[in-house]
Amino acid sequence: MNFFKRARVIYILHRHAIKHDLWETVSKKMPLLQGMTAVEKAHLRELSTLFLHKKHIFGVQGFHVTDEMRVTIATQACLPILNLGLQLFNAWSDIIIYPEAFQVSRDERDEFGIVHHEKHLLSGESWLRGPVILSWQDIELDMQRWQQGHNVVVHEIAHKLDSLNGSTNGMPPLHFSMHQSQWAAAFSEAYQLLNQRLERDHRVCINPYAATSPAEFFAVFSEYFFCAPEILKTHFTDIYQLLQLYYRQDPLSRMISQ
Repeated sequence: MNFFKRARVIYILHRHAIKHDLWETVSKKMPLLQGMTAVEKAHLRELSTLFLHKKHIFGVQGFHVTDEMRVTIATQACLPILNLGLQLFNAWSDIIIYPEAFQVSRDERDEFGIVHHEKHLLSGESWLRGPVILSWQDIELDMQRWQQGHNVVVHEIAHKLDSLNGSTNGMPPLHFSMHQSQWAAAFSEAYQLLNQRLERDHRVCINPYAATSPAEFFAVFSEYFFCAPEILKTHFTDIYQLLQLYYRQDPLSRMISQ
């Protein structure tokens, strides 16, 4: 980081820092942060401060977004990039908040090529070159049921990271030390295994939505990586290890150290 950029960052952190009382209130309500070191939490607070300065978070349908809500969203959004850097979010700026799950209408083509007009109720959505859209009701629910592997903010942020190579296909740009062939083989095998279990009506420990597409597989497994790492490492060890390399974090170790 050059001198002028660093000076700008220091200025923002000094003038727009998340207030201590507000940070304490939010972090205490967020089990995801349990087990993090003081250094990690301080870095996450800095990232969240910079995130809030750069992003526009606003409600629709008359929904008022409070400062506590903004910090809650920013903290969860920055957790996946704790050791990656905020520059990965440079391509987008808006986060739209609905009070609850929202309905979208789309034309979808079936296996025979016939187009159907479908309506879907969503808790979150991430546009390739646009905003992140979230349901506040689901954000609140996720903080209560976090050990079940649900986190709509992490899910949509995973899509944003995935899209950095120009499309959402379940393979974000990997670090130089990682190999695309190893990633593709492990994720493809796990994806096929999950689909086979579902087709045979076998019980699965992962949200079946992961079987929708490789992109959703990566996003859902990212949720489990941060929220329910023990489930992921027990049943999909190879995927856990690859996500550990990609995110440069080990959530399971943090939770064990509590």
